Amino acid sequence: MNEVAAPAARNAIETTSAPLADAPGLNDLRANDAGINDAGSRVELELLWARGRAFLGAELAIMGGAMTWVSERNLVAAISNAGGFGVIASGSMPPDLLDAEIAATAALTSKPFGVNLITMHPRLGELIDVCIARRVAHVVLAGGIPASAAIQRLRDGGAHVICFAPAFGIARKLVRAGADAIVVEGSEAGGHIGPVSTAVLAQEVLPHLREVPVFVAGGIGRGEAIVSYLEMGAAGVQLGTRFVCAHESIAHPRFKRAFIRATARDAAPSLQLDARFPVIPVRALANAATECFRETQRAVIDRFNRGELSQKAAQLEIEHFWAGALRRAVIDGDVEGGSLMAGQSVGMVTREQSTADILAELVDQALAVIAARQARFRGRTQPAGPALPGVVSAEVVSAGAVSAGAVSE
Repeated sequence: MNEVAAPAARNAIETTSAPLADAPGLNDLRANDAGINDAGSRVELELLWARGRAFLGAELAIMGGAMTWVSERNLVAAISNAGGFGVIASGSMPPDLLDAEIAATAALTSKPFGVNLITMHPRLGELIDVCIARRVAHVVLAGGIPASAAIQRLRDGGAHVICFAPAFGIARKLVRAGADAIVVEGSEAGGHIGPVSTAVLAQEVLPHLREVPVFVAGGIGRGEAIVSYLEMGAAGVQLGTRFVCAHESIAHPRFKRAFIRATARDAAPSLQLDARFPVIPVRALANAATECFRETQRAVIDRFNRGELSQKAAQLEIEHFWAGALRRAVIDGDVEGGSLMAGQSVGMVTREQSTADILAELVDQALAVIAARQARFRGRTQPAGPALPGVVSAEVVSAGAVSAGAVSE
């Protein structure tokens, strides 16, 4: 498969992914439970995320969350090379830089990867042109509800379009507009967040949206959570925070150390002091800049109340506080004055690891929970009755009677 080549026929997604056992870094699973290596556990996991693997063309239905300044060529290629699906974070890149980044990533991997575009980017149309010219097979539209024209333009150019949906109604609307897949991301995620948790969004969307693959994101840091969402109907998952401390991540050592030392409670949303001056909630690790932002808001609001600033000027001053803060933290290592955007899964980041080891660990955990459940039910007689549509019994899976190729959408 060409690293970014779009499929010749959009509506026929070829299942080019390799069996789970062949994924790089996954042959030497480190868990002590011998049941993890049982063929039944592997077959069941392959069944659970078969739709996501087929859609992405990857060995694992695990997307790398697009993190500005972090999700660049090195980490993106490492995720794809290890069996996942890396995604370039274009952020505020101009078209020429995005073009160079796609080319550089393609030089590091022959595996599929995608590009995340911010819908509010003033040159979105040109960025779309770059993706089409580079034959990027999967484009993620984030940062707002995309226009149907943008979705259709990408589809006409041969790309599969993935959109974020903060609610079931919006997800349905995006599918009608042509989205090929949906990501539901809960408030546990890092960076800009919505008000609803991942668990609630999953329950709202997964049972009812079947037309396209749905990926779940936000606060996922272990394989057990991955299995739980797959069993609810997710096609796959997206993780970002978990990859920040990968060896291949270019994040500054001080930025990585801040993640390794943090707990889930340290990753908190930004605080809004006055409803007249809305603050878009951003989840990040608390630091000196967090307190400084509170003081800046207080000072700006006091100046507005005294008539020294117009409401528009006051709003802009508050919004500009964080300008360049993420780069200062990620690239320069300013962990006190910069923005340490992190999801609540940061508490599960305990050391620096290779990307392949991170993915292998997640799969270990997923296989372990499946094996444990199969062990509990092994030998039990199931009550007679009609089988539920799409449900495969643990006994059948354990016996290896169902192959991954037998699953259809």
